[in-house]
Amino acid sequence: MGIIRKIMPARLVALFVLTFAGWLAGAATTVAQTAPSPEEIAAYQGLHAGAAKGDVPVIERWIKAGADPNGRDSSRRTPLMVAAYGRHAAAAQALIKAGADVNAFDNARYDVLTIAAVANDLAMLKLALASGANARAVTSPYDGTALIAAAHLGHVEVVKTLIAAKAPLDHINNLGWTALIEAIVLGDGGKRHTAIVKALIAAGANVNIADRAGARPLKLARGRGHSAIAKLLEAAGARP
Repeated sequence: MGIIRKIMPARLVALFVLTFAGWLAGAATTVAQTAPSPEEIAAYQGLHAGAAKGDVPVIERWIKAGADPNGRDSSRRTPLMVAAYGRHAAAAQALIKAGADVNAFDNARYDVLTIAAVANDLAMLKLALASGANARAVTSPYDGTALIAAAHLGHVEVVKTLIAAKAPLDHINNLGWTALIEAIVLGDGGKRHTAIVKALIAAGANVNIADRAGARPLKLARGRGHSAIAKLLEAAGARP
């Protein structure tokens, strides 16, 4: 960034930073949404096929026949993960009842809780939490959490539910960002991300953890013109 500042005017630097942040947001969402492709779904058999269709009777028949509820596809997705991607809550419940592991990871280190958080699927999220999903788990190639993913995407009720489940408020991912920072840097500064910042502050999130460049949340909010978020941070004692 230092080199960029030497060769670019200030406005272009700001544009570059915002563009890069937007690219990261898109990249993170793409990696998170590793749902089975239509070709994979067509090739599924047994529990994976039943989960993809949300077909509870099929799932129950395969379980009765001795199928493994924690079997894996080529991307190490379990039937429960496949049901989560399809938003099939009843199928997910049947798999959990049969012994599906709600804390299993796929080959990109996503679990059912993070899949539900990214998809803004509150019903699936609550089912996973009620079934023992770990809200503190470190997930994804970004070493993040379900809370960080939901905060960056603006999923307000998911964030509030994860906070209530004792998700770590100040976890720092391998981009150097907390849930609060992601809500600012990758958010749009609108009502949803403002509500998320408010919820994180109310829960006790540290408003002065800086990113890798040393920028604290208040500076980041001001720099992006997120005035409502900046006011919340100022009231919470954030330093510039």
